[in-house]
Amino acid sequence: MADPGPPPDAAEIMESVNDALQGLELEPHETSDILGFANRELPHLHTPEDSYFILGSYRDPYIRRLRIVQNELDKRLGTYPFLMGDLLELDIDRLPVFRIRFTLLAAHADTIVAVYEQDAGGEVTELGKISTTPYFHKSYVLPRDYAWMTAQNLDTETDVIAAAATIYFNDDLDEATTEKELDSLTTAANKNNISLTTPDIIDRLADREDSEQAPVSYSWVHLNEFRLFELHDRCFAWSSPDDLRDVVDKVP
Repeated sequence: MADPGPPPDAAEIMESVNDALQGLELEPHETSDILGFANRELPHLHTPEDSYFILGSYRDPYIRRLRIVQNELDKRLGTYPFLMGDLLELDIDRLPVFRIRFTLLAAHADTIVAVYEQDAGGEVTELGKISTTPYFHKSYVLPRDYAWMTAQNLDTETDVIAAAATIYFNDDLDEATTEKELDSLTTAANKNNISLTTPDIIDRLADREDSEQAPVSYSWVHLNEFRLFELHDRCFAWSSPDDLRDVVDKVP
């Protein structure tokens, strides 16, 4: 098969790569491989379809939640939801190829959707990238069990369960303090017309300890990043796979 040659926007592509690599000088075969990746993958992002770049952990069971998001977005007419892990690899040992692939895909995708269930792994790096220019304006985060701990932020049952998980799974709280905090949370929820009792909440959270849905404990840095997205209506929390399916509908 004949070499298709460089893409028409090769100069723009290499400028992005240059920024990602902080001006590192590339060898000719490296430039060729990068443009080959762009030739194969980027045209899918320049069609009438809406492209969604889905971020998150590829480890089991977290990958299953990424597939839920992908499947839900795929149900929409005229969409192309994708994971980086499903696309062409870049086999360039000398270079940090994740930075290159992420930069090109994030720059050319219409929307970025990131799913969070932990505060470790590559998701940390991705969160830092999408919370800044030029990606923030088209990025949405879907963190499990996230809630900014203010009463006026408890709008739904999912918000309450997420806030309760932060309390229930906090190893620094003794049993009496945990129950007191949950009682206070329940009172605030009831004032917002959410009918949950403290025993209801404890039963639902206790079930998680015996399932694959391990408790989530985010760092203060994560919570602050999620809050930024939330203030811009770009953060949609969830507590179960069914919740996740529902919140995907909120992503434009």
